[in-house]
Amino acid sequence: MNLNVRRNIIIRDEANVVAGQQADPPLVKVSVVTIIENPYAGQHVQDLTPLIEASVPLGRHMAALGAEALAGREVQSYGKAGLVGSRGEHEHANALLTTVFATPLREMIGDPVAWISSTSKVAGMGEAIDVPVNNIYDVYVRSHYDTVSLCIPGVPMPDEIAIIFCMVTRGRVNARVGGISHDEARSKRSGA
Repeated sequence: MNLNVRRNIIIRDEANVVAGQQADPPLVKVSVVTIIENPYAGQHVQDLTPLIEASVPLGRHMAALGAEALAGREVQSYGKAGLVGSRGEHEHANALLTTVFATPLREMIGDPVAWISSTSKVAGMGEAIDVPVNNIYDVYVRSHYDTVSLCIPGVPMPDEIAIIFCMVTRGRVNARVGGISHDEARSKRSGA
């Protein structure tokens, strides 16, 4: 199955001051949103394997867009999401967000090992979604628990699916609730 990509939207949010405190380095959140025509809109299909298989080139496509938007910045957190238009099923987004979709994105980032936070839902056009993100090495790095909130006017149309991958370059500005750090999680991963 070849997916029909209707739109690509790249959002780059750079926070330099948060709660009156300078962010050094800035907190950069990059969201790659690819909107596709839902090949199963208006119908129930029992076997979603073709959609899962089609998610691999979709992941490659979104990884290329993400790499360009990051412009060499290190990714420390990530998350993924899906919005399904009203003529589709929640399961259509989930079929596109499996491990095989995420593998090209993981490869683009480097060697992340932590589970990728995920959310999805059937949504009306312009409906907001909060994409949870967590550290790429260990989900217990508390400083990196965050959310990327998105609201894209006109997305998804009833016959569309919006697939979202978010990447964050650091933990929350002013994080101070303890736990292991990103560097400690990376060291633990590399065995140093």
